[in-house]
Amino acid sequence: MLKEASTKQNLPIFLNIAAMGFLHLPNLGTAHYHEYGSGTKPMLAFHGYGMTGKQFHVLENSILKDYHVYGFDHFFHGQSKLTGWTDKQITTGIPKVMVKAYAEEWFKAHGRQRFSVMGYSIGANIALILLEEYPDLIDEITLMAPDGLSVYKGFHFLTHKPVGRYFFRAVTKSKWLAPSLLKNLKKVGFIDESLYQIAYNEIDTEQKRQDVYYTLNLIRLLRPDTTKIAQLINRHHIKCRLIFGLHDNLFPKSAAMSFVKSVPNAEVHEVALGHWLVVKELDEYLVNLQQ
Repeated sequence: MLKEASTKQNLPIFLNIAAMGFLHLPNLGTAHYHEYGSGTKPMLAFHGYGMTGKQFHVLENSILKDYHVYGFDHFFHGQSKLTGWTDKQITTGIPKVMVKAYAEEWFKAHGRQRFSVMGYSIGANIALILLEEYPDLIDEITLMAPDGLSVYKGFHFLTHKPVGRYFFRAVTKSKWLAPSLLKNLKKVGFIDESLYQIAYNEIDTEQKRQDVYYTLNLIRLLRPDTTKIAQLINRHHIKCRLIFGLHDNLFPKSAAMSFVKSVPNAEVHEVALGHWLVVKELDEYLVNLQQ
């Protein structure tokens, strides 16, 4: 039987609160989260690489009017910290079953209740896995430029293939190899200017390069079962909103079409933006849909 929502869920809707907290995830560490939004419906949110759980704060006039967001920092981001993990454990990756800890520990703090999930880019993987585990409790899933709906060959090569894994480690140890690689990827059109700038800002120090290496390896096993998820969305009538960037070369709509076709009632949008999608323009786009 579901418990009553915590008092935090009953805040007046005109408030746009900003708070934070921590969840202690067994065998993982401490997950830091930010709370914000003027709505009352709880939503667990997972950001993209290089950001923090505050990333969705820009959606203040659309999603945040309806939801009270708990935006989690990924490990190696913000204030979330792995505890006692060795280099070998990190590069092996988090077992998929451990993702349930986000919801289970949140339930302990806020009561077992219905909730929604949201994810941008690599954060979509966690949102999708939570839906896979809790379809009977999830009201809505919102994904923006999502990883997880198809296999991105570049990440798969770097984190699963022996040659790719060796190359990835070598790149993170080198001061010149990573910038040179990015310039060549942009030159041949594999990434656009916006992705180049985002990536370059994440590799300009040794610590940042190590964080990239650890982050992508840590999540390498977090692959959602998209066939199962599509069936669950349809069976439980979960509201599904998918937002893609028209100029996104990393996770475009075209790569996710198999999933899109399997969820006929999904709300699908393609916005005139690139991969850098969680911006004020998206908030304005979503507001205009409601008018």
